[in-house]
Amino acid sequence: MLKKFESTLIFAMKLLMFLVCAAVFFLAFGEKYHFMIIPTRTSLITFGVFAIVYMTMNIIYGGFDIGKRKSKPIIYSLILAVFFTDIAAHFFMCVMNVTVVHNGKFVYDYPLLLLMVYVIQVFLIIVMTYGGNHLYFSVKKPEDCIVIARRGEHTEDFVSKVGRYKKQYNIKKIVNIDDPGLFKEIDAANSVFFYNLSVSERNALVEYCYHFRKNVYYSVELSDIVALSGSRVYFDDKSMIYAPVKGLTFEQRIIKRLMDLAIAGLGLLISSPIFLFTALFIKLEDGGPVFYKQERATYAGRVFNVIKFRSMKQEDGSIHRSVTKNDDRITKVGKFIRKFRIDELPQLINVIKSDMSIVGPRPEMLENVQKYTKELPQFAYRERAKAGLTGMAQIYGKYNTSPKDKLILDLAYINQYSVWLDVKLIFRTLLVLLTPDKSTEAFEDNDSEDNTDTGL
Repeated sequence: MLKKFESTLIFAMKLLMFLVCAAVFFLAFGEKYHFMIIPTRTSLITFGVFAIVYMTMNIIYGGFDIGKRKSKPIIYSLILAVFFTDIAAHFFMCVMNVTVVHNGKFVYDYPLLLLMVYVIQVFLIIVMTYGGNHLYFSVKKPEDCIVIARRGEHTEDFVSKVGRYKKQYNIKKIVNIDDPGLFKEIDAANSVFFYNLSVSERNALVEYCYHFRKNVYYSVELSDIVALSGSRVYFDDKSMIYAPVKGLTFEQRIIKRLMDLAIAGLGLLISSPIFLFTALFIKLEDGGPVFYKQERATYAGRVFNVIKFRSMKQEDGSIHRSVTKNDDRITKVGKFIRKFRIDELPQLINVIKSDMSIVGPRPEMLENVQKYTKELPQFAYRERAKAGLTGMAQIYGKYNTSPKDKLILDLAYINQYSVWLDVKLIFRTLLVLLTPDKSTEAFEDNDSEDNTDTGL
């Protein structure tokens, strides 16, 4: 029964969340300006701005995804979405009040009231998110799932990651692709995960699942990335996918470079106090150099020196060992600046110099580029875009994400590039700062060579 009305229920909860956040804002400022709670030009324009920014931020951050994500990620997303929404709506209200209230003078009205509004909204977001997920999962049981993989495939890590979402998925069994009872296992499941199967291996199985209405999840391969970035074309009655060779147009390159300069310049200006204090604390701790430089690869294989705040003890510059879990080389200051990505702020200088872009593939160590390209030749395709301070691999991956998974994330960015995608990824980077432990997770000691960053 729930499945029939699931989308309606979720839509109703999303609408309620929006109305609650809007009501807090307009009722609070309605106490100061009565025209904010009745239909007037100021209230309607402010409400329009509130609605547009709220919806835009929810598209960027994922919004009130009850039933799809855990409560904490939803809360972090909504906290950021409502923050930008309140700032924008309040600013427009102040602009409208220039003529309505303040006789031609701009006044930033009641900033403390705005802060109080935001605190109340955050409290309600927390309550409604936990309540919404509790309500949803109290009536919707987890899907019975199976994982189909090649015989001998190591699925433990994948199963443990899916297992974190035990309210959504109940993995009943791992089934080998050559198991004679494979189709019976599919029949008994609600959803099927195809893990690390090639396109040819999964095609017939996907068709079978589609026929019997089974939900399907599968690992992304290079051909999938190419297809997702394509468009449908028709030759008379023949439908085909057109996937052109992707590359930034001249106009896109200009816009991207201007965005890089504007954001990096503003970032350096705003973060200058952080630069000063970080440099001071690094110097006071052990007297060593403040910055660390290391050769990295960028567009077309060009090599440049990435600049970072030093977060580890001084050692021979020719030795580049990847950071490991509980690495004793990390300094006290280094632990803090690595956790909140402060060590990467000097890369804004690399952006100004055009070594990097704000958004792009992660700048890899040369040793890793050579190693991964030897094991995975497609890894070289990452060099079709300039290395980035942030990007899909940096946001959705971790330091210990496998080379293939990082490659898929980077190629997804390269093949789906747009200015709007850059904007979304820049905003989503703020979520990484709110949840630093996920993105900075290091390798266990016996996996240290697979890390993509020395953390220095």
